[in-house]
Amino acid sequence: MKGNLTAYFALVMVCFFWGTTYLAARIGVSGFPALFFMGFRNVVAGALLLGFLMLRKRSFPWTLADIGLQLVPGWCMITFGTGLVGWCVQFIPSGLAALLYATVPLFTILINVLARKEERINAHVAAGVMLGLAGVMLVFRDNLEYLADRNSFMGICVTLASCVSWCLGGLYTKSYPGRTDSFFNAAIQMMAGGVGLFVLSAFNEDWTNLPVMQPKSILALLYLIFFGSILAFGSYLFAMSRLPAGLVSIYAYINPLVALVLGFLILDERITWLTTLAFAVTLGGVFLVNRGYQLQKRKSTFTLINSHE
Repeated sequence: MKGNLTAYFALVMVCFFWGTTYLAARIGVSGFPALFFMGFRNVVAGALLLGFLMLRKRSFPWTLADIGLQLVPGWCMITFGTGLVGWCVQFIPSGLAALLYATVPLFTILINVLARKEERINAHVAAGVMLGLAGVMLVFRDNLEYLADRNSFMGICVTLASCVSWCLGGLYTKSYPGRTDSFFNAAIQMMAGGVGLFVLSAFNEDWTNLPVMQPKSILALLYLIFFGSILAFGSYLFAMSRLPAGLVSIYAYINPLVALVLGFLILDERITWLTTLAFAVTLGGVFLVNRGYQLQKRKSTFTLINSHE
């Protein structure tokens, strides 16, 4: 029971802190190469976390096989996931990027059902996913003008592609968790993903004329390292190891709400009646997904008890 409560608390932290990272990334990459910035963020975060774990003298199976298990999710979730989103917010608002990432629950559940035959979704979960996506579309309706701009349209398409990559990495992690703990896995994945971003940066950005990082970018970098990477990513992996993948994916519903509120409070972005309606619809979707997995768990427990009678 205590483990489940800790996992739910970890999920709450993911829902909040990842919602703030869209704004922080947009601030951080303004006037600085985005891929290099995001790569530096993740390599430093991973190195700091790994150093902290080593100082605590925690033992890990330092084999190439165990470390190798973390490379694929690192590239999927960091390099082609959140790293590319940091590049996309140069062309689209941070709130819109967060809204697009609300498609993660749909992709997660669909891919999970296709890849794992034992996974099933009930009517509550399906209705919750659809209701959550309906809430996202209500807000997206106010941003249709970005489809007419070439760079913004490209940013939207790349963000959606990164959603799929993130889902694949998360499901890979759940299928091949390795023998180490969540924070060690997070450290290796962040470093691997950060190196992958450096490779992308080397082919797409000019390293010979890197600008001086402004104070606001430095503050954004520090925030992303300690809260967006170390705390939130480690919490996400812990939650994924303890809770159903579909339930953990509801963070993608909460993140846009956090991003929109921050945009309103910090950047004076407007919140219309349509956005308010989307809040209610989206939260309704979160409730249904959570309720669906609770019912599913109860049914599984009941079936298991009857099979032993």
